[in-house]
Amino acid sequence: MNSRKYIKRDYRTKATNKALVSFQVVVKETDLWISADKYLEEQARNLVLDCRHQLETYIHYQPEFATTLTPYGYDAFAPTIVKEMIQATREVNVGPMAAVAGAIAQYTANGLLKLSDQVIVENGGDIYLKANRPMTVSIFAGDSPLSEKLGILIPERLMPVGICSSSGKVGHSLSLGASDVVCLLSHSAALADGAATALGNLVKTKNDLQIIAELANSIDGILGGIVIFEDSMATWGEIQLVEL
Repeated sequence: MNSRKYIKRDYRTKATNKALVSFQVVVKETDLWISADKYLEEQARNLVLDCRHQLETYIHYQPEFATTLTPYGYDAFAPTIVKEMIQATREVNVGPMAAVAGAIAQYTANGLLKLSDQVIVENGGDIYLKANRPMTVSIFAGDSPLSEKLGILIPERLMPVGICSSSGKVGHSLSLGASDVVCLLSHSAALADGAATALGNLVKTKNDLQIIAELANSIDGILGGIVIFEDSMATWGEIQLVEL
């Protein structure tokens, strides 16, 4: 059982883009906040149902997929989203479910991008977005004095892109580390999600921050990131921070 505290999702109202139409889609444990050029709640729900069906059916026959904390073997017969989760997490040495939030966000966004030129999908703090202008994503880092004081400026040239986080102190996702937040950018939200978990597991003290930055630079497909521990942070790659 995870004893870390839960956070109310009132940040969603702060993040709403007034130029887009925003709506919520909830299917079982999946709770998405979506912004698009128009109201696409039904289409988004169908996409979530589709990817959850792929996952739930696979887990029914392969229950270890949902519980293992180590990389899962390649399965040529697995559905698309399962293959993406397996591939993303094998590269960073964690179990496939470490990538589930990012994978669902990207799966839903890619489907909606056939109907809307701009789409932002947020799933438990993990984001996949494509917009027609630069976007700023606020960094929530729990009780750190840096929390919500900084944002990551995402230029159009990096989009579509996933922005995914892991924390040893905030949220319901399993982390074996003690970081306030590890936040990564990648064109694969599944990779960003899984890698954030993998790197977050390694953060125990402030002394680990630079090591994490160096490790992140070695992961193919990670564009950049930031790790925060209390009042200290390290950044690497394509990260442009702005004060909020």
